[in-house]
Amino acid sequence: MTSLDITPLILTYNEAPNLRRTLEQLPWAQDIVVLDSFSTDGTLEIARAFPQVRVVQRTFDTHTLQWNFGLEQCRSEWVLALDADYVLSAELVDELRALQPPPEVKGYSAGFVYCMMGHPLRGTLYPPRLMLFRKSSARYEQDGHTQQVNVAGPTAWLQGRVHHDDRKPLARWLWAQDKYAALEVRKLLTAPPGSLRAQDRLRLWMLPAPFVVLLYTLFWKRAFLDGWPGWLYAFQRLTAELILSLHLLEARLHPKVKGAVLHID
Repeated sequence: MTSLDITPLILTYNEAPNLRRTLEQLPWAQDIVVLDSFSTDGTLEIARAFPQVRVVQRTFDTHTLQWNFGLEQCRSEWVLALDADYVLSAELVDELRALQPPPEVKGYSAGFVYCMMGHPLRGTLYPPRLMLFRKSSARYEQDGHTQQVNVAGPTAWLQGRVHHDDRKPLARWLWAQDKYAALEVRKLLTAPPGSLRAQDRLRLWMLPAPFVVLLYTLFWKRAFLDGWPGWLYAFQRLTAELILSLHLLEARLHPKVKGAVLHID
């Protein structure tokens, strides 16, 4: 596969602390689409400093609609879907340059190295993602607070890793977690009980989940060995689960949340 075959697609909204590092790992790409939700910081100036970047703007409504709109802007057969804080490793860049997908493979997933302010962690709760796929076979769908791309056909794995390295300030992170939690609660309250994963059923009990996540992150994922960056990550995961529990508790006190009723068996 040559660089002409892949279009990196990046969604942005006020990503000035992250975007330059992400774009600096994409000099091999002849065309990069930055789909921006009308940023008010220096995001657009950073994007336009890279000659292969095409900036497209669209008012944000949902991540699913935003990603699907972004796919329509890509002209190549393959799309590399990136968040603005995804920094490709050198190994992954080399792998993409040499990749020759068989005709039956429609997409590739990659794993992550989670970083806290530039410090890579030993372990993470962040799952692998399907990131590289044939545009004609892909469509995004909403899944709780996030979105997932569904690909019609077999997929494979990339060996190189992506560094998740978000350096936006804490206030922005807290704002995002509140929005994510509201979407996740809607999923938890409307999904058939039998379809929920064990960890999601635990979340519905509200109290245990945040502290289980804290201990799991610190000791099973060995975050305590990463010093203060590891502790910061563990406390972030604790805080995210506490925010989710607060939304669930609010739903219990006010049962009708967008038409859903909270049931805890």
